[in-house]
Amino acid sequence: MAGRSGELQRTLGLSDAVIIGAGSMIGAGVFAAWAPAAEAAGTGLLVGLVVAALVAFCNASSSAQLAATHPQAGGTYLYGRRQLGPIWGYLAGWGFVVGKTASCAAMALTVGAYLWPEHDVAMAIAAVAGITLVNIGGLSRTVAVTRVLMIVSLTALTGVVLAGWSSPAADLGRITPIDSGAFDMLRSAGFLFFAFAGYARIATLGEEVRDPAITIPRAIAWALGAVLVVYAVVGVTTLAVVPATDLGDATAPLRLVAEAGRFDVVAGVVRIGAGVAALGVLLNLIPGVSRTALAMARDRELPHWFAHVHPTRSLPLRAELTLAAVIIGLITVLDLRSAIGISGVAVLTYYAITNAAALTLPDVRQRRRAVAVVGLVGCIVLVAALPPRVVLTGAATLLVGLVVRVLARRQPG
Repeated sequence: MAGRSGELQRTLGLSDAVIIGAGSMIGAGVFAAWAPAAEAAGTGLLVGLVVAALVAFCNASSSAQLAATHPQAGGTYLYGRRQLGPIWGYLAGWGFVVGKTASCAAMALTVGAYLWPEHDVAMAIAAVAGITLVNIGGLSRTVAVTRVLMIVSLTALTGVVLAGWSSPAADLGRITPIDSGAFDMLRSAGFLFFAFAGYARIATLGEEVRDPAITIPRAIAWALGAVLVVYAVVGVTTLAVVPATDLGDATAPLRLVAEAGRFDVVAGVVRIGAGVAALGVLLNLIPGVSRTALAMARDRELPHWFAHVHPTRSLPLRAELTLAAVIIGLITVLDLRSAIGISGVAVLTYYAITNAAALTLPDVRQRRRAVAVVGLVGCIVLVAALPPRVVLTGAATLLVGLVVRVLARRQPG
């Protein structure tokens, strides 16, 4: 609800902010990221999980600092332009669009892997088409929907844990010894970072929480800590039930855990819960990416054709339909782990720019500066640790973005 001055009312407390932040993180990513992480590091993925959470915390903290200084919408696309210059803002915006587009493809493939594994690609395409039609119809994702989806995801994850420990194959001895090196664990962190997507949502609540200077940093720490505990329990259970080599080969890793349990109904709950969670993420991501593309097109950073808003539906129809077509194209050429990896390269680039922008803020406290440095170095290291093919593909995509910018700015007004 807006106040008299046109600002949002500060009605949210610490617990509300924590729920919103945790709900934005506990989604479909946790149902998919274990496989490439296990392939990279085996049981060492648990160390990778902690590293990914640490980098996410630093990124979210830097985002919160920047949001307090620049309370307008736009995220690091805006922060980069204001603090570092237009080209860095553009790279952040392009990285967001590319990364989240790849995330959409990964989420759609997750839908297929859990709900109809025999025809996962066809199911993924149908999911994107269906969600696009829903968005065009005007359904928006609210905080209430976020909470419902978090409950669905937590129910499914609870089912995974219960099923796992009901299995006669469950053995904590599988977790040790950690048979991977530091580089392998960093690579697993690069993949598992995908499961923390959405954590910076808390930083956007500056106008809606009471005492934001205190509430937002606390909410970030509590939400990330709570999610890390949930993921750690799921990760330990998964490794205790499924050998790391089998986990690395899976397309729907948590389905293996659920099916190893004694109760068939739990396996069904997990499959449906994972599918619903992935659909919910798509419902949020597709309009978010299309609106970022709209904002960039208005600034002549993307072709101005995308700056069109449909006169009766009041939404960026051209951007949304083009995005859906691109996602469907990616689904046909990428597998799930490649989509997760490319998303990681682009989104980590986005947050590297976030941390660099935070370092340029005036009067930054020494502790906050250290957090931004750790976040910047962490993003760069995690990108470098991802598979070379994925890194090269991501880097090439970012270079293509620079070409797109040059062409877009040459268009007549």
